[in-house]
Amino acid sequence: MHISEMFRLVRGTGHILDVLDVLHRDQVALRIHDGAFSAMDLTASHPRTGELLSTVKFMVQTLAAAGELQRDLQRELTYDGLRAADAKGSKGGRRPAVAAAKTDDVRTAYLEGRSIAALARDHRVSRGAIRTAVADLLPDHTAIEEDAPTPEVPVTLDVPGKVADYLRTTELEPAERAALDQGTPVRRGQGYTLRVSAVPAVHRQLLARCQPLDGGHGVPAVPAQRKARREDENRVSTLTV
Repeated sequence: MHISEMFRLVRGTGHILDVLDVLHRDQVALRIHDGAFSAMDLTASHPRTGELLSTVKFMVQTLAAAGELQRDLQRELTYDGLRAADAKGSKGGRRPAVAAAKTDDVRTAYLEGRSIAALARDHRVSRGAIRTAVADLLPDHTAIEEDAPTPEVPVTLDVPGKVADYLRTTELEPAERAALDQGTPVRRGQGYTLRVSAVPAVHRQLLARCQPLDGGHGVPAVPAQRKARREDENRVSTLTV
């Protein structure tokens, strides 16, 4: 099997054990060539039953779980970093090519008749950088009323499976129910997440519906559900207010 075919198979099934089952069915061997697990045959089968060895399944599940844990930890650290940067007032993205201290001079020169090409040469930047600095002064610029609300753009977030399961049993608004029903399940280890695309307001409403998972009002909290809700809260909190 070609390596590109292998990657296509992984994307199509979404879980490594499904890949091993397909390889075993098609009698394709998959062995580790080097490293700590070198010479291990990931498609080894029992001589009598013909099924994949339980030790192989256990090893693959362990490696997959470790990889998923590492990915989740990296995601959590990224969210924490974004929240810390936002609290300090830092803005992400590429810095403007024209320094803020020179922007006023560029705009004034443009209004006085200086061409974009000449300004680009003077400040040793691209013409696009000058156009960005004077964008609202260009002839084809359309003014936007300050009072007009900016429409929200749908954002995709992975909702923990335990949170999604709870939401399905809860009374929701039509927009919330539609977003949940249109979500795509993503298998993760022994569980799953639901990939939901919705505007930030809907994500926040769904999060608010899950408040009972934290316990209270005489209802004991289930640790796994409470952990899932707080994970979802961390993801929703990164959305722009």
